[in-house]
Amino acid sequence: MMIMMRAVMAAAALALSLPTAAQAAEQPAVVPQVLPMGVAVSALPLAVEDRTGYQRTSFKHWNAGEIPADGCNTRAEVLLSEAVEYPEIGPGCALTGGVWWSYYDDTTVTNASGLDIDHMVPLAEAWDSK
Repeated sequence: MMIMMRAVMAAAALALSLPTAAQAAEQPAVVPQVLPMGVAVSALPLAVEDRTGYQRTSFKHWNAGEIPADGCNTRAEVLLSEAVEYPEIGPGCALTGGVWWSYYDDTTVTNASGLDIDHMVPLAEAWDSK
């Protein structure tokens, strides 16, 4: 889960740093800089949030995974990659057994349904803050 969290945070940081096509056209090229996280965050522009045009259905939920034919969606693939003890994979990628360790509360989890694998920032909040 920590790997996924890092990937999500990196993707969010990248998305926040990319200009829109209109902004890119009006601004000269910028030389990338490496900044401490606090400095980079404080440099982000502040604006009023706007939910205009947001529709949850515009965003796919769980995709078919890397190998659509195996029946494992993204959630199952994350569970498989993060397992401390690998679960059994049944028809349609039904996972049984397995053990996971929660980085957040230092707890061992033996039921995959007890784990949340989701967005670190809700989609509507990300949309509002674009």
